Amino acid sequence: MTEKNLLANPSKNRTPRHRAREFALQGLYQWLLNNEDATTVVNHIRAAHGFDKADGDHFTVLLYGAIKDSLALRASVAPLIDRDIAELSPIEHGILLIGAYELKNNVEIPYRVVINEAVELAKSFGGIDGHKYVNGVLDKLAVTFREEEVNANKRK
Repeated sequence: MTEKNLLANPSKNRTPRHRAREFALQGLYQWLLNNEDATTVVNHIRAAHGFDKADGDHFTVLLYGAIKDSLALRASVAPLIDRDIAELSPIEHGILLIGAYELKNNVEIPYRVVINEAVELAKSFGGIDGHKYVNGVLDKLAVTFREEEVNANKRK
């Protein structure tokens, strides 16, 4: 599975919140591969080209939150995946951490938006069918974290 270069400029014509997710993914990728502390990662990413167009507050909350809650988020994802979490590509792993964090902690963002944003990240940075995998896992996880919202959406 090949992964696109995460250090490339963030996608053009994206919202500041989407760019925040792109940069959070870059930070999680760095954290997963280099095991650097969150503050070092945040400082590095904030210095990246194009960061000024991102929602800096959302980036900070996502990155610190996903790292801080990574054990619990991984535990919530583990029963929904078909392999050990260590066998996921760092891109899919990071995207699932972001999606799980937003589903659990950002209830003001509709669950469908969270999933769609994660799928878009996987399409931009992940492997060929990574977006399908991310979609399936987060769709199941939405029922865990947002059961009422998911059921209300099904009734419509």
